[in-house]
Amino acid sequence: MFVLELTYTAPIEDVDAVLEAHVAWLDEQYENGTFLASGRKNPRDGGVIIAVAGDRARIEAITATDPFVGAGVCAYRITEFAATKTAPALERYRETLG
Repeated sequence: MFVLELTYTAPIEDVDAVLEAHVAWLDEQYENGTFLASGRKNPRDGGVIIAVAGDRARIEAITATDPFVGAGVCAYRITEFAATKTAPALERYRETLG
């Protein structure tokens, strides 16, 4: 599982100009099962996404297609972790350490 932290690197007006495309991109990632949760940080200087994928390279490839990245308005920090405990609704994503 991955925590994707977005940090805006441009004025909020520039971020908002690409927001509609970014939301459409988010919708695609939810539809294909990669994203589990997402939202704005408070204060609004970026966002956070919880994601699942086979490996870090796949997540890096996905984040590279974010319209925010293409427009140069955000940077990603990707943190991989083993979800060894989850809420019941996320049980299928639970991992065991070997």
